[in-house]
Amino acid sequence: MSTYRDLKIWQKSIALVTKVYEKTNTFPKEEIYGLTSQIRRSAVSIPSNISEGYGREGKKDYLRFLNIAISSLFELQTQLIIGKNLSFLEENIFNSLYEDTREIERMLSSYIKKIKDS
Repeated sequence: MSTYRDLKIWQKSIALVTKVYEKTNTFPKEEIYGLTSQIRRSAVSIPSNISEGYGREGKKDYLRFLNIAISSLFELQTQLIIGKNLSFLEENIFNSLYEDTREIERMLSSYIKKIKDS
């Protein structure tokens, strides 16, 4: 692998960010500095930390950034649930976004384990 852009997990995370931005456009305008901003920031943090960690020296540093990425993913999952509970997200949109986060969670968990064991 020559670059972080070749990682499927990074590619899927980028796609998730795009989807999150599109779907949060329908949130109430008064949430632009609240939940909308929080959801977008946590989504952006996932591929950002994957790529930043990739550029670091050593496995320990890389793992630290991958763990930040998965923490941001868990934060995003929580915020999506809040958005659904407040009826900012329709059930089908929530389910689609949430399933995307679960797939990335499984991939990140496996990748972290692979890096730890190498």
